[in-house]
Amino acid sequence: MMRSLYSGVAGLKTHQTKMDVIGNNIANVNTVGFKSSQVLFKDVLYQTTQSATGSTNGTGGTNAKQIGLGTGVATVSMTQTSGSAQTTNNPYDLMINGSSFFVVNRGGINYFTKVGAFTTDDAGNLVTGAGDLVMGWQVDPDNPTEIKRDTVSALRPEAAENQTAAPELTSQSYMTGNIDATDPRLQTDEGVVTTVSIYDNLGYSYTVKFKITQNATNPSGYDVTVDSIKDENNEDISTKYNITFPAGAAGTTNTVTFNPDTGAFEGVGGVAGNETLLLEITPIDPADGDVFRDLSAVQPEDDILGITVDFSNLTMFSETGECDVETHRGMADDPSFGAGRTVGALTDVTIDTQGKLYGVYDNGVSKLLGQIAVANFINPAGLEAIGGSLYKETKASGEFDGIGKDIASTGETMTQGVLEMSNVDLSQEFTDMIVTQRGFQANSRIITVSDTLIEELVNLKR
Repeated sequence: MMRSLYSGVAGLKTHQTKMDVIGNNIANVNTVGFKSSQVLFKDVLYQTTQSATGSTNGTGGTNAKQIGLGTGVATVSMTQTSGSAQTTNNPYDLMINGSSFFVVNRGGINYFTKVGAFTTDDAGNLVTGAGDLVMGWQVDPDNPTEIKRDTVSALRPEAAENQTAAPELTSQSYMTGNIDATDPRLQTDEGVVTTVSIYDNLGYSYTVKFKITQNATNPSGYDVTVDSIKDENNEDISTKYNITFPAGAAGTTNTVTFNPDTGAFEGVGGVAGNETLLLEITPIDPADGDVFRDLSAVQPEDDILGITVDFSNLTMFSETGECDVETHRGMADDPSFGAGRTVGALTDVTIDTQGKLYGVYDNGVSKLLGQIAVANFINPAGLEAIGGSLYKETKASGEFDGIGKDIASTGETMTQGVLEMSNVDLSQEFTDMIVTQRGFQANSRIITVSDTLIEELVNLKR
């Protein structure tokens, strides 16, 4: 009877432990990234009153006689299923679609979490709500379009150096449209005018004014000259800069020619098939800066020495009696290439499915800022929860190598503007609660009945 008393007590304790876990699961039903736990029981010691025997001399063997001494907790394990997704539209909210963990750092120690509710601090660091640094990889300093996968470090997407995007020199432009030979403006000194905005190395804007007039000797040829280049204050820069553009001294160097039979473009600069001319702008006084030439290329042949003007998209058809010519920055087949840009201010940060952070700037630039690394464990259930939705590695979980993994290598993805909610299943928890409650009641009856039996023994003396 004493054995049954202690078996009942053991049952009460284990069912109380299970109820504690169920209560914690239900309490965290709305906790972002929470992983529910479950309790498994095990039987404990046995008292053997008779050992098993084998058959001897025609006598059959007997099984052991053992009396169990109650139950105990075998494991409290974490359920690894993913929770449902909740859309927040916060650009720094992330959800991992898989079993990987974010790596965060507190006081120089790396911890792991499923909660991707991030923000930025006053230094531009990507941090958790508790101020833990989100860890990842930095941009390769030798190749700004690639990530250098090394020991994880704090990501700083909104640091001071990322608040602006450097300006870009305009190196390409092109003309489009039609030159109508019947347009009377082609016969005047003013000619047909087309303008284009360009940028120098410092991001300042200028307006280039081209003038198109009829060539004096070739009915199918049209001279293109630079009429003026003015800065943002509408001041002509020719007093400070030499503007070199084929001047037509030989009658052909700046002439665009067309096929007189079809009106199709033939060439420019007196060379059939030649499509471009080079506009060079150099300072009269070097102190004013050579801002229209980029000499920073690694290979000298890649230096940008001027603005290439492409004429191959022009035609010479008879239309409305007026020319319709426009000049654009960039290249005809890729308008963004060589178009140039002013200084850009950071307007947004986007995060792709691989965890790469890109700064979006108001001058059209998209710049790689870093990549969020993730951690994988052979046995994620072996991680030790330390509160605050954080886990630390243990011998059971496996060790973190300090570098982490690219989430793409795991076959998983990240989703921006979404958080992973708790994976608690209320229907399962309430069902387990009912079973636990009945189990607790049954074990309490063991104690009650055992006490009654002992009472009967005491009453035998009366």
